[in-house]
Amino acid sequence: MRSVQIQWRLRQVMAERGLFSTTDLQPLLAERGVVLSATQVYRLVTHPPERLNMQVLAAACDALGCSPDDLIGITVTEAPAGVAVAGGGGPLRPSRRALGAGASPARPTRVIVARDE
Repeated sequence: MRSVQIQWRLRQVMAERGLFSTTDLQPLLAERGVVLSATQVYRLVTHPPERLNMQVLAAACDALGCSPDDLIGITVTEAPAGVAVAGGGGPLRPSRRALGAGASPARPTRVIVARDE
């Protein structure tokens, strides 16, 4: 199994260019047509995004004079045989729990009462 790790280096690239506050990036993006709130810029800088709009990526690269490779680092590692990698093998499912003496099943039993009319 292969494991892929992503490093989001926007904060590091900003620091290399003398930008130490997340609010320094906001006007640079706005000049390139990407208008984000201060909170959105803060999250973009401080947390790796799960999804990234291509316009935002292009604007950030242009504003910082860098390429996507400078902002996104990818590390691929091989897991030893027999070691499960999270997300690597089918859906994760909880294991069945053994019911001991006197334990009730996970779902209640339905009781049907017949009435004579």
